[in-house]
Amino acid sequence: MWRKLILALVVIPLAVVVIALAVVNRKSAVLILDPFGGAEPNLSLEAPFFLFLLGAFTIGLLVGGIASWLNQGKWRRTAREGVREARDWRRQADRLEKELEGSDQASHRAQLTSD
Repeated sequence: MWRKLILALVVIPLAVVVIALAVVNRKSAVLILDPFGGAEPNLSLEAPFFLFLLGAFTIGLLVGGIASWLNQGKWRRTAREGVREARDWRRQADRLEKELEGSDQASHRAQLTSD
């Protein structure tokens, strides 16, 4: 349900804005990648301006996602440790239950033989 709400409130309007920017910015633009180039830059790229906008948006999305993923590493590590600890406790509880069942059966057998 939350995913559908986020999709409706964030992703769809964002997609509409990006498509509108792409339609409006169809003219060709030159991206110069040579900071020291004079009148004739060696490293340049000519493409429709919306491609540069979408590229910048994509790069920002990737950098933000990677930064968030790196920042949340301590929480993932804590969760892994919690899962490992819970698994160890579960194993110990299962072992103790088996020992208790074994001792209950032994005491029950002892009562039967003494009767």
